Amino acid sequence: MKKLKFIDLWIVIPYLILLGIGVVMVYSASFYNNMVNGGSTTQYLVKQAFYVVLGLILCYIVFSLRLSILKSRGILSVLGLITLISLIVLLIMGVVNPSSRVNGASAWLTLGPINFQPLELAKLVFVLYLALVLSNKEQRLTDAKFGHIIGDNWRQIAFLLVIILLVGIQPDFGGAFILGIITLVMISASSIPTKIISILDGSIVAAGVVFMSVVLIFKPSFLISGYKYQRIMAMLHPFQLEQKAGAQLVNSFYAISNGGIFGVGLGNSIQKRGYLPEPHTDFILAIISEELGVIGVLVVLGLLALIIFRLLLVGLRTKNTYTSLVLYGIATIFFTQIFLNVGGLLGFIPLTGVTLPFISYGGSSMMILSVALGIALNLEATEKFQSKKLR
Repeated sequence: MKKLKFIDLWIVIPYLILLGIGVVMVYSASFYNNMVNGGSTTQYLVKQAFYVVLGLILCYIVFSLRLSILKSRGILSVLGLITLISLIVLLIMGVVNPSSRVNGASAWLTLGPINFQPLELAKLVFVLYLALVLSNKEQRLTDAKFGHIIGDNWRQIAFLLVIILLVGIQPDFGGAFILGIITLVMISASSIPTKIISILDGSIVAAGVVFMSVVLIFKPSFLISGYKYQRIMAMLHPFQLEQKAGAQLVNSFYAISNGGIFGVGLGNSIQKRGYLPEPHTDFILAIISEELGVIGVLVVLGLLALIIFRLLLVGLRTKNTYTSLVLYGIATIFFTQIFLNVGGLLGFIPLTGVTLPFISYGGSSMMILSVALGIALNLEATEKFQSKKLR
């Protein structure tokens, strides 16, 4: 393939290293609990390795596609419809079947042997959807007034608001926050006049405030009782609630403290031995800190930061509005997930259940983020290939 010679190794190499670290750490974080519970010690290792292989295949397939396929309105409409239907079904199933609700929010749909998380698809659909709309109407948006923009794009705006609303009422405020930030960043990076950008961004923030106000008025139990209230209190008073809601956060602190600079050694974590529940998912960075120390954490976060920086750099350099917006959107997905995951385990923000990209156990996140990187690599390589042909 001619495009392959233009692939960005500054993205590919960190991606591959992170996949390797993720497989090793998922096994290290999960084998003890599996052994104690009488299960296979390699249960999550095998599954994560499968997700990695599947993610690599999807990344390469998307990288190989023609740009016209990626920008196809028909394909994007189908993906949008799948996202919308899956979120509606998720909401219904979450109410009917409480066993499908994880950590207070109905996050997964069970499709045979596969657990699918609609939010992950929604993030990517948001990026592609906004990039296509904003780039195709670039000139009209530049010259238009605020009222014209709202009037001409009310269907697109309604679609985005419905998706965010469906995610928010699961309730998954972390997911709604990510979708809102993606929208803010991509609108701000578009060619819309600054005055209109400030109005649109302000409107999005105001809509979020209104949504939270409605929740507080009509269903205050979302925030003042149950797991969300417990998470807020655990963030504020973790050690006072160590035997209750603060247990996860306190054990995360212990793991980070135990690790020091160089860690206690791979596989030697104490906190994963029944103290930190499901350490191979949301709290896997705490296990990395305990076993590999601050050095290990810096390596992981440094590799993720390199991918984000490279996406932003290529987005800044390109002259194609669509490519630029997609790269900014994908970088935003990575940044917000890292911010919510790391902020949660350090106690800076309430726990949200957001995974660490390519490191935490999980198939939906792995596949969608791999597809996202495949799209980014495709756009960059296609632009380089076309510019070389014109020389």
